[in-house]
Parts: sequence; C-alpha cells; structure tokens
Amino acid sequence: MSVPAEITASKQINLTTYRKDGTPVPTPVWHVVQGNTLTTVSGADAWKVKRIRNNPQVEVTACDIRGKVAPGARSVRGTAVLLPLTETENARRLMESRYVSARIGGWFTRVFHIKRPAAVGIVITL
Repeated sequence: MSVPAEITASKQINLTTYRKDGTPVPTPVWHVVQGNTLTTVSGADAWKVKRIRNNPQVEVTACDIRGKVAPGARSVRGTAVLLPLTETENARRLMESRYVSARIGGWFTRVFHIKRPAAVGIVITL
C-alpha cells in the first residue's frame, strides 16, 4: 500500500500506538516518507517505543503540530520496526533533510560535539 498524499504532505503525523490493554495512544511526530514506509526518530526511553516493542501494530493520521486531526482525515494502519543504533543515525539524517530545526540541531551536535540522548529510529511499513 502506498502512503496517502495527505500524510506525505503533512509536516506531522499522529503515530498511534497501543497499550497492553488495547488503549490507543496518539502522539504527534515528524516523519519522512520513502516509498511505502514512514521513518521517524524518538527517544529510546519514550513510552511509544516501549509500546511498539510490545505491539508493533500502529496507525498514522495526518495532524497539526499539536496533534489535532482534521475532520475526515484518513488513518492508515501499519507495522512499526525499531531500528538498531547504526541505522538510527541514518534516520536522523533523513529527518534533517526535511526539517530545518532538526538540521540546525544536528549541525550543532556535530560541530560542538554535544552528546545527544539515546534515540531509536522507527520505520513504519503501511
């Protein structure tokens, strides 16, 4: 399945993960689309990462920066995979290619050798 144009064009998506009891938890995140996959990066100790470890089934919907979904927005189901540390850096570079804020932050960490908190890349196949 290809990524809907609405999700490709949006700057943020609601990444909905599921608790062990099945309760959905939407979180707005930045993303980069490549073919039929979405890539994002999150803190390694974030709750969404823990929920993905328990249940890789996710749902994505285009949203605004605060996570508000437009009426009638289409949701798409997918499967999330957590990337190893070596591939997470590539995911960060992808994020930098789309988002100026990520590019500036990445530049500062490289130039001034700032240690970043542990992160994990997430690839969602739709």
